[in-house]
Amino acid sequence: MEGLASLTTIPNVSFQPVSSSTRRSKFLSRRLNLGPSMDSFLRNSITLASSSSSSSSPMSTPIRAQQIESETGSAAASPVTESEENALKVKEWEVGMFQDEVAASQGIRIRRRPPTGPPLHYVGPFQFRLQNEGNTPRNILEEIIWYKDKEVSQMKERRPLFALKKDLERAPPARDFLGALKAAYLRTNLPGLIAEVKKASPSRGVLREDFDPVEIAQAYEKGGAACLSVLTDEKFFQGSFENLEKIRNAGVKCPLLCKEFVVDAWQIYYARSKGADAILLIAAVLPDLDIKYMVKICKMVGLTPLVEVHDEKEMDRMLAIEGIELIGINNRNLETFEVDISNTKKLLEGERGQKIREKNVLIVGESGLFTPDDIAYVQEAGVKAVLVGESIVKQSDPTKGITGLFGKDISV
Repeated sequence: MEGLASLTTIPNVSFQPVSSSTRRSKFLSRRLNLGPSMDSFLRNSITLASSSSSSSSPMSTPIRAQQIESETGSAAASPVTESEENALKVKEWEVGMFQDEVAASQGIRIRRRPPTGPPLHYVGPFQFRLQNEGNTPRNILEEIIWYKDKEVSQMKERRPLFALKKDLERAPPARDFLGALKAAYLRTNLPGLIAEVKKASPSRGVLREDFDPVEIAQAYEKGGAACLSVLTDEKFFQGSFENLEKIRNAGVKCPLLCKEFVVDAWQIYYARSKGADAILLIAAVLPDLDIKYMVKICKMVGLTPLVEVHDEKEMDRMLAIEGIELIGINNRNLETFEVDISNTKKLLEGERGQKIREKNVLIVGESGLFTPDDIAYVQEAGVKAVLVGESIVKQSDPTKGITGLFGKDISV
């Protein structure tokens, strides 16, 4: 196997026994992307828990064998007592809370950890799980992210990264998403349109009953859309990667944005393998280090990252990261889900707007755009592209819907 060497070819190799608590702490540290200081914290905690369980119950019986990942990727069975397992659950939950606090310090309001909450509490023969803020989503985006975390873990098991990299070799060539938006702006003197292929949303329900993704995409292209956004989330938006592939394979020339809720770099490879030309990254979900890493991955595989922000703090974070060329301003409030297009103007005023122009970042207006006056408002604020779904996908003829949105025919 690639990356592994036969032990017989390496001279003077000796092996020292490593305690099970050390192996478990390193495994958990890698699993949660923690540093050496937290690894030490976990190891000490597990050791203390193990010592405590041994002194109080010397006959404690292993309840299962946990697979401990080695540095080379192989696995070894190590017995885990019930007390040790409980200690691991407690520490994993505490580390999750710690990560949320670090993310919150960057202005990230969406907690990434799965909604498992604190571990079970034991009272005599009974056990119960506390229902508190820690295991209840605070808004719909957080609920989506928590579900997506589990969904992606399952998808990764079915299609590992090494297999995806092979799929990339067969993927159709990536097209210039950013270039298409700039060309549309120069051609029409209006914001380039990213028209969204969307069947439903959590807040609005089903938007179009007679939903044919290819027909809608072709109508958008005919109406003058520069690019298309394709919802790929199934549970909350009734989208799919199959829709993305169908549109790409139907010969639609508009570059395609994979509108997905990204929590793992694996999704970037997957989107490119399905024919995407761009992908959405949400600043309210991803810490700065994740954004930096994912932007590099996008450019490596040929995808254009569209980084979405909601407020001034998120915008400032993204402007401080090198390599971001396309930023979307979502006018929807994450807490109330109310829409206010003046949010776009607010984020583009003053020194912040000047910095955006100096960095030559193209701004996309998102949410709440229904009329020519809405388009004119965000364009005057500094927007050179808009992402629109509901106001045109609900029209019986999406091509005419685009004309109505801009107040004129923008087709080629």
